[in-house]
Amino acid sequence: MTQKPLILAVETSGRIGSVAIAFGGQLLAEATFTGPMRHSAEIFPAVCGLLDRFSRKSEEIGHIYISVGPGSFTGLRIAVTLAKTMHLANAAKIVAVDTLDIIAANAVNLTTQNHEPQTTSHEKIATILDAKRGQFFIAVYQRNTSHRVWQKVLPDSLMTASDFLEQFAAADQPIWLLGEGLVYYKDKFKADGIFFLDEKYWRPRAEKVHLLGWQMALEGRFADALTLQPTYLRQPV
Repeated sequence: MTQKPLILAVETSGRIGSVAIAFGGQLLAEATFTGPMRHSAEIFPAVCGLLDRFSRKSEEIGHIYISVGPGSFTGLRIAVTLAKTMHLANAAKIVAVDTLDIIAANAVNLTTQNHEPQTTSHEKIATILDAKRGQFFIAVYQRNTSHRVWQKVLPDSLMTASDFLEQFAAADQPIWLLGEGLVYYKDKFKADGIFFLDEKYWRPRAEKVHLLGWQMALEGRFADALTLQPTYLRQPV
């Protein structure tokens, strides 16, 4: 990568959307939508507001990083459509970032304060999103202590809360949960060995889309604009 691009990061997979702009690896600003499921109404004003704030134009955007799912069907389509449009207009390169990974990134720098995960090779977290019909989108991660990152040990899966607890709940192997799937269904996941991170860590954010997207871009992991589709895990009906 010969020069640092102007980057737009988009998170519309969850209840509260957000966008961010960055210059290379440096985040410039993030804008959060004013309420739940305001993606269609607020995404373009939010993007324009950030660009105006830094005297930039949409034509200057060289990369767009999107939260590609799993998550809200409508929200995911909004992000994918925007990414494809910017690719056609600007030849902007696209990075598609897994939504459950984005949520997990909220826990990367947590300390032992307030009973949060310790930095040991045994600690695990699980990201939880509501998939409706009594099911959840879930991924599980274990700490890589040498790099202070979460390594995925259970890929994005569609399962019930009871299936998850049967597989992962153990009093001697604690696992910490986060994600918007807990907003209404936290009680379903209560069991020995199960702990919950503070609700402030549950929401996917454009800031983390940029963080992970920039790492992927440095590795050349760009999406094909022609074949790009949201990650649904279960097809919309």
